[in-house]
Amino acid sequence: MLKIKHFLWLMIPLLWSCSDQDDEYVNVPLEFTVPSNFPALAYNIAQNPPTEKGFELGKKLFYDGRLASDGVVSCGFCHIQANAFTHHGHTVSHGVDNAQGTRNTPSIQNLAYQTTFMYDGSADHLDLQPIIPITSIIEMNGNLNDILKMMKADKVYQKLFGQAFDDGAITTENMLKALSQFMVMVTSSNSKFDKYRRNEAGGTLTTDELAGYDLFKSKCASCHATDLQTDNSFRNNGLAVNPMVNDVGRYKLTELASDYYKFKVPSLRNVEVSGPYMHDGRFGTLEGVLDHYASGIENSATLDPILKQNGKFGISLSDTDKKQIIAFLKTLTDNQYLTDKRFSEY
Repeated sequence: MLKIKHFLWLMIPLLWSCSDQDDEYVNVPLEFTVPSNFPALAYNIAQNPPTEKGFELGKKLFYDGRLASDGVVSCGFCHIQANAFTHHGHTVSHGVDNAQGTRNTPSIQNLAYQTTFMYDGSADHLDLQPIIPITSIIEMNGNLNDILKMMKADKVYQKLFGQAFDDGAITTENMLKALSQFMVMVTSSNSKFDKYRRNEAGGTLTTDELAGYDLFKSKCASCHATDLQTDNSFRNNGLAVNPMVNDVGRYKLTELASDYYKFKVPSLRNVEVSGPYMHDGRFGTLEGVLDHYASGIENSATLDPILKQNGKFGISLSDTDKKQIIAFLKTLTDNQYLTDKRFSEY
């Protein structure tokens, strides 16, 4: 495995008052490992190397409802670890005052390998992505100035910022960097499939799982590419447009006609536990997803060419094909990631 170790420059010990005693703490870098079956990182980790206290601070911020206007809706409110950090069971996200958005909550996993975020790609850097949900009036409805005041008045935040960053400053920039350190470390790379790919113990696939993998490679992997299970592209996958919402996808950002109804291809890692599916959560089961690709494709000017070949729409899938593909998809479930106490609130 390729190991990336970040040895930070010698840091001046930071002194903190604790009652009448002083604590001396030197921040410690965290080791980040790129699995041998993964592609190269997209995030420039050298510019914001994860550290023990940076990660701890980012985790506290991730689960702190005080970043929202109602004091309740934290990042972790909609990103639940047991469900691959999605809002399991909710078709679309629920924010402050039970406000409903128009899109399903995407998973948080392996974000350091991505170059764009959100279903329409409205964020192109992980350090900036949290600003969108934090300030969205239908998500957290947070006010950055109010958040800074809250953190500056909080002794725990005072201490963590001081330990996590050289300047010790409680700033929006450092807050976002800490959140990135947490999210960078939230990785999923130890599923049964990963062990199969790396020839490790526990990686033996059944006959149906192997057959499903072969089908997946021939029918699905052009979009759900590499062992990350996504090519990070934006595509129109033939979903019927909901006229009540008319979510135009990436077009909203680019205003290019060629981007109408295109959405980012999600990773299929941990897809067994992250339903409902699609950008608007319209399908409650994996069977429903495969039925869509087999017989539910709607034609449009921007429909992905892969789904429109030789005058036919969709992907040819028999009932057996669907069963075997789902068997394979379940090998992508990473129970270590789903239960890792480092990532949990408590």
